[in-house]
Amino acid sequence: MVTADKIVTIEGLSTGYRSGRDETIILEGLCSTAFRGELIAVIGKNGSGKSTLLRTIIGLQPVLRGKIYHEERDILEYSRLELARKVGFISTETVRATNMNVYDLVSLGRYPYTNWTGRIDSENHNRILEALENAGMTSFYSRFISELSDGERQRAMIARILAQDTGLLLMDEPTAFLDIGSKFEILHLLHNLAKTTGKTIIFSTHDLQMAISQADKIWLLKDKRLVEGAPEDLMIQGEFDHIFDSSPARYNSDQGTFTFIGEEQGSIYVEGKGILRHWTEKAVNRNGFSVSKEKTGRYIIVPSGNFKNWRLVEGQKAEEFSTVYELAGAIKKLGQFTI
Repeated sequence: MVTADKIVTIEGLSTGYRSGRDETIILEGLCSTAFRGELIAVIGKNGSGKSTLLRTIIGLQPVLRGKIYHEERDILEYSRLELARKVGFISTETVRATNMNVYDLVSLGRYPYTNWTGRIDSENHNRILEALENAGMTSFYSRFISELSDGERQRAMIARILAQDTGLLLMDEPTAFLDIGSKFEILHLLHNLAKTTGKTIIFSTHDLQMAISQADKIWLLKDKRLVEGAPEDLMIQGEFDHIFDSSPARYNSDQGTFTFIGEEQGSIYVEGKGILRHWTEKAVNRNGFSVSKEKTGRYIIVPSGNFKNWRLVEGQKAEEFSTVYELAGAIKKLGQFTI
């Protein structure tokens, strides 16, 4: 069983940039912890400081205020080589090495352990093979990076930092530019790696829904501060509800779903049960209507029993539709008239 040892401790941290005597502070007064075997998602709007925070934790940007401890030791006390044996990092930059194969890329993760010649001995070779296996890339070891899909290339990058054999892995947008299937594969891989290897993985992402489904803890960045907790805790507290205040998107913490706020056209009652009612209500919302809790003169009856059609009733008038698409078209037309 993985023990809950502290891997990262952040105390009163301010992050940002220095230029001569000038400072630009992006985040301030941050306090947080990361424990062994945790998968932590860093969430926030564009420009909220996700990348800056990760780069500060790994020592690529200076600490403006406060302290960062790795295994209870100030990161400023580590040499670059010592830190490379403690922390692995993947940036958002795309690897474009046309003449490098997967094995060679992954072998770069062993540089903190090789001598000045960079020779890969049997021990380093075995670590590389182990990393390839853990990332699900064993069969790709001889493939050129240029021949890989985006998802495969990201797995190769994960194998590289696994070969680095650090207890802490930081990843900046590891699912960016991937299709939805690859996003879930990568996030599920990270989840399993944290649980089976005891490594602490901290990654930034815009995919709130996927982060909520897989992460042990979320670091939510907003208003220059950090709010942390289990996804469920933050939903109960309503912390996600206003993260997209500047956009038409809203997160409903009660249902764990996104909705788009527009001009409401009125309300419609939906009569029925189960999955057909659920998706019918989604169609109603998507077309600018709220779902009424009480039956009104305008309502929808979803299919049930031997009745296979949807029925839209308005006063004495009733129409039938064989698909949600047809029903949605009729709902959309309702919005063109004064309610």
